[in-house]
Amino acid sequence: MEHLTKETFKEKVFNFEENKDWKFEGDKPAVIDFYAEWCGPCKVVGPILDELSTEYEGKIDIYKVDTEDQYELAGMFGIQSVPSILFIPMGEQPQMSMGAMPKETLKQAFSDVLKVD
Repeated sequence: MEHLTKETFKEKVFNFEENKDWKFEGDKPAVIDFYAEWCGPCKVVGPILDELSTEYEGKIDIYKVDTEDQYELAGMFGIQSVPSILFIPMGEQPQMSMGAMPKETLKQAFSDVLKVD
């Protein structure tokens, strides 16, 4: 699971310096976990996303953004609480979800939002 910086975010997710409107740069649906080291619920979600990144390898890219370190990215999405999880389907607008989710709920979102089973 890759940690994104501003530069890798622009390459792999959205080049916000070139595009005003959402234009996803990825070649498969993606999930971004906006987290912070001090956040208890984030420590619960992290290992679940690790497992899911293995289970869905080749189908979904799962990324992490440290909101303390990458505050510009967090600000761009208006992150006010962590964890916040961004689901990015192909060809549609991304959807943000706040708070920790159990594994089954995440898998349901993969199916409903990302259209990946």
